[in-house]
Amino acid sequence: MNIVTQTPRIIVREFLPEEENTYLNHFNDEIVLLYIPKRSREERIGIFHKALEQYVVDKQSGIWGIFNKADGGFMGSCLLRPFNNEPGKLELGYSLDRKHWGGGIATEMATAMVAHGFTGTDTTEIVAVTELPNMGSQRVLKKAGFTRVDNLLRDGEELAFFRKEKASAIV
Repeated sequence: MNIVTQTPRIIVREFLPEEENTYLNHFNDEIVLLYIPKRSREERIGIFHKALEQYVVDKQSGIWGIFNKADGGFMGSCLLRPFNNEPGKLELGYSLDRKHWGGGIATEMATAMVAHGFTGTDTTEIVAVTELPNMGSQRVLKKAGFTRVDNLLRDGEELAFFRKEKASAIV
């Protein structure tokens, strides 16, 4: 298993093939699904297998699991992916199991993933989007140092749009 990044409380790492059901079960909670893209179970299986394949060729972008450092328990997933085919731009996405909401885990993960996305790369900007009513994720992104800019229209949906430039990520 390859660790992407870690903090005092979490480990972000590649999924193992045998964790497919763990990944899929995360999407059984209707509340978790409120603000993430709608996908069928078959599409999510495809996404999981594509992630496993991508680990071989790309360590900078992908989908990874978020795990509790203390007990190894699954907490959610996160991703970095190219944004709109724009060179130097990555998009951060994530979802957490509901029991981990409100405890700072998402902010901790977002901060760590930004550092991962900028370290040793030509990435100059990391962006994130949320649905407009998803105020919790908007607070997370602000705490992680993202700046809210004009809304983004994606697939006909208006989304809150956030960005963080590499220069502003240096502490």
